[in-house]
Amino acid sequence: MIEFINPVPNNPENQWRSRLDSFVKEHQIELAALSWGLYQEWGENSQDILGIDLKPTPHFIRSSRDSVEKLNEKVEQKLKEILGILDGYKPQEEVVILGIGEGQVKLIYFKLTPAPPDCFTEIQKDLDSLILDLEGKMLEYF
Repeated sequence: MIEFINPVPNNPENQWRSRLDSFVKEHQIELAALSWGLYQEWGENSQDILGIDLKPTPHFIRSSRDSVEKLNEKVEQKLKEILGILDGYKPQEEVVILGIGEGQVKLIYFKLTPAPPDCFTEIQKDLDSLILDLEGKMLEYF
């Protein structure tokens, strides 16, 4: 007999994950635009990625590769897949966001058409307005 163990049970402590998935699904274009705009602002040589911290209220953060590596060391290399995705990350083609909630992390990764640079052009908002708009919308989910 084979037993499957669900590593993330569907309990109240993990509901933030499904809510975050719903938020991302509904706002992919805006998130792609934000990701690209911040990538441009931070500089093409930056290894920083966009993060969503859900505490105390949902807000965007800048997460450095170094901080993800240090966290990986603290959690016995359980984030090595995330680091592998960061190694191959192509901001002009895909979106990577690190979700942080309930003492856990969740990797958000997606590709879409149009590509992130085109999403940024399409949105026609400055970064500050886009951030405020998306953070307001996140409040509806959390």
